[in-house]
Order: sequence, then C-alpha cells, then structure tokens
Amino acid sequence: MIDRSHLAILREVQRQGSLTAAAESLHLTQSALSHSIKKLERHLGVALWLRDGRQLRLTQAGHHLLNVAQRVLPQLELAEQRLRQYAKGERGTLRIGMECHPCYQWLLKVVAPYLAKWPDVDVDVRQKFQFGGIGALFEYEIDLLVTPDPLFKSGLVFQPVFDYEQVLVVARGHRLADANWIRPEQLSDEVLISYPVSPERLDIYNQFLLPAGVAPKRHKTIETTEIMLQMVASGRGVTALPRWLVLEHAQKLPIVPVRLGKHGIAKHIYLGAREADLNIDYLQAFIELARTDQFP
Repeated sequence: MIDRSHLAILREVQRQGSLTAAAESLHLTQSALSHSIKKLERHLGVALWLRDGRQLRLTQAGHHLLNVAQRVLPQLELAEQRLRQYAKGERGTLRIGMECHPCYQWLLKVVAPYLAKWPDVDVDVRQKFQFGGIGALFEYEIDLLVTPDPLFKSGLVFQPVFDYEQVLVVARGHRLADANWIRPEQLSDEVLISYPVSPERLDIYNQFLLPAGVAPKRHKTIETTEIMLQMVASGRGVTALPRWLVLEHAQKLPIVPVRLGKHGIAKHIYLGAREADLNIDYLQAFIELARTDQFP
C-alpha cells in the first residue's frame, strides 16, 4: 500500500540527488529508506528505480509516482499547516504569486490595509515557481496569482481587479517624447529595455512590434523597475510599463509616457485562485479589497 512516507522518499531523493542525502534530510538511515521502497516495489510488482552506476534512475512507474508525490504532498502539508493554525486560533498565511513585475507598488497599496483588517493572517509574496504561475496554483505553492495573462482552466477562477494602459517610456528630451502616439517602425532604431521575460510574453512585442514585423535595434533586460527607469531617464533606451507606474516615477525622474499606437494597449490585472478555496474568508476578503481599491 502506498503511504505518505513513500511519496516523501521519492520526492526527497529527486530533490537531493542521492539516497544518502535523502535519508539525512528525512532523518532516516539509508538502509531503512531503501527497505521501505523495496517493500513497496514488491507489493506493487514494479521497479521504481534502476541503478545506473552510482546513480539512481527513475523508471516510468517511478516517474508516475513522483508526479503523484509532487501533487499530493503540498496539499497535505498545506492542510496540516492550516489545521495547526486553526488549533492555535490563527487564520493562516495568504501566499500570493506574482506574474506581473511592475505590480508590486499596487500590491503594497492593497496589502497594507488588508493586514490592518486581518491581523491574524500573514502574507507571503512569491515570484519564482517550479512550473509557472498556473502550475503553482495547481501544485498548491500559492493561493492567489497576480497576472495580466490569465489561463482559464477547470478548477481555477480569475477575477479582474484593475485596468491600465501599457505605454512606452522615454526620457523627457527624447525625439518621441512629444508624440501623441507612436508607430511600431519608430522603435526600429531604439534599444528596448524590459524585465527578464521571454519576448513573446511582453505586450510591446506581441501586441505592437511583432504584428507589424518590426524589431528594436537591441533588446536589453533589467530585473528592477527603478534601475530600468534610471536607464531610460539617462537616454540609454526606452521601455514599456503601465501608465500609472510611469506617472508615479515621473514625479522624480525626467521621463514621460507615450501611447503605443493610435488606440493604445489596454490591459487588465487578474487575481487567480483555486475554485475550491473561494470559501476561505481571508482569501475572499483580499480579492474584494483589491477590486474595490481605487488604485491606480
């Protein structure tokens, strides 16, 4: 019979890379770990590992059971965590995943009043996921996903929380600074700065440049918004960001927003959650607060 310890062993061996390291992590002897898996293999009548020299290689059956472990264990661990919190009179931890680099300023404006209203709830923000944001929801790594690109799948619910316009950001003295709007070909001689995201996921590429068959002179990536805007302000390139974020930074930096195309690029930010979790009071409260907040 498969039990939780078998799943934990498979996951830990995959994480640690060896039986010895996995045994130490699980506070077991290596012989006890090996015996447990061999007993399961005999019961199931199928091998889970094959030895390849000093390395262990998962069989097809082993890979299947590892996938089960990666789905089931996070759910059990989350359930235990919440039950312990309930036992202590605590509410829990709201784990928020971010797929929107420039949305931190917005998130901070929502988190501050939320924490004041829910003093027994902690908030944890995560950005890097093993399988992407949607996978993180399914794998119970996070409880809410902030994203401009929802993927509507069975078991998930996405709710729009605010609208914004994606604009080009240029230095105040830039040749495009006084334009009402720009055409894609006007960026062919520009250095385009963006977050370290693949071009096909960037709005300025997939909704502006690529449909017109245009590419910038050079594409450069920078992780932080502040450094990106400093580079733009010093004439080292241009970038694309939400208008509300540009206007906030324009109070301190010589930068201006310019519309991308005659009609602009309209975007929406969504909060995604597992449908089964929508009855959690503190999660639903965060969604409602985010939707009613007037920022930006």
